Amino acid sequence: MTTPLTLTDQRRPDGTPVLVAEGEIDMSNVGEFRVAVDRAAAGGGRLVVDLTAVDYLDSAGLAALFAHADRLELIAPPLLDPVLTVSGLADLATVRIT
Repeated sequence: MTTPLTLTDQRRPDGTPVLVAEGEIDMSNVGEFRVAVDRAAAGGGRLVVDLTAVDYLDSAGLAALFAHADRLELIAPPLLDPVLTVSGLADLATVRIT
């Protein structure tokens, strides 16, 4: 059974790609998430991933983000702050907790 996840591609006025995720990111849907992250990152440059509506992020989801950590800006809720910090992703990527 796949956990519900909605992914929306957007762009900031300056053209920066933004991937907005809603729901939970886990082993059951990480393939879809990874494809969306890779697609949004394909143009090179900065990539913003908005996780403010994500309730759960497991290690599979973190791995998809680590692949682009050097140019990643994450917008995340306080709920995800511990997992981003303990995993070390917060040390490699720009993280804004909102």
